[in-house]
Amino acid sequence: MSRGYSRRQFLKVPVALSIAAAAPGLTGRLFAEQPDFLADQTARPGEHPLMPALRIANYGKQHIEQNIQDYSCTIVKRERIDGTLGDNEYMFAKVRHQPFSVYLYFLGPDAIKGREVMYVDGSNENKLMAHEAKGIRSKFGTVSLHPDSFLAMKGQRYPITELGVLNLTKRLIEVAEHDKQYGECEVKFYNGAKINGRTCTCIEVTHPVPRKQFLFHIARVFVDSELKVPVRYEAYEWPETQGGPPVLLEQYTYLNMKINNGFADSDFDHRNPNYRFVRN
Repeated sequence: MSRGYSRRQFLKVPVALSIAAAAPGLTGRLFAEQPDFLADQTARPGEHPLMPALRIANYGKQHIEQNIQDYSCTIVKRERIDGTLGDNEYMFAKVRHQPFSVYLYFLGPDAIKGREVMYVDGSNENKLMAHEAKGIRSKFGTVSLHPDSFLAMKGQRYPITELGVLNLTKRLIEVAEHDKQYGECEVKFYNGAKINGRTCTCIEVTHPVPRKQFLFHIARVFVDSELKVPVRYEAYEWPETQGGPPVLLEQYTYLNMKINNGFADSDFDHRNPNYRFVRN
């Protein structure tokens, strides 16, 4: 790839990636001297239990907006679509915040390996570009799709325009602002949690009783203690049977994150010779 990446390099990421076993890859001591907003974990007298988590999320949003221009990573995604929990999907990603730009190369499973997807806000009529590497759909070459169209959303819970740690943080703020209008909420902090060998603070939010106003039973956010960004989010529905396990809705993990690579427009250009987009 441009900017120091080659197809060979990122294809070395194993398809059978394990959160517990993958080699540590989040890098950088860029923000080691930043104030530790993760330490503010206690609710003030009379506050809703969500307020410490909401303060952390707001500080985190500000931190990302002010200090992180772009990043590369491996995304591991698992989603429940129409009641069916899919397999883990693995993607090498480049993300730039201004203008919002995404490049994805799918590493696995085998059925989607080699797929490439690109989106740049304000370009290509705000449509994403995508192509398959194999199968019948690959014969159509590169296609342009509205991010929220039926084909683009097939097998997805969210459009590509909502991908990334900044969008995740914004979404967490939005949900917390909504949920703090209600009671029946428990919030716990677990310091020293580990994701991919990295130390994180885990924020766990639980709504014990199913209510129509709540989107989840349990949600966990893992914030990297050094980089101060969320590197894992998982949400569960209430158990299907009394005493049963919670039901996984969605899970996103950002591994091997490299911050501020100085990505250029060429990193999000379908004409980049390291990519395989073809204009019909």
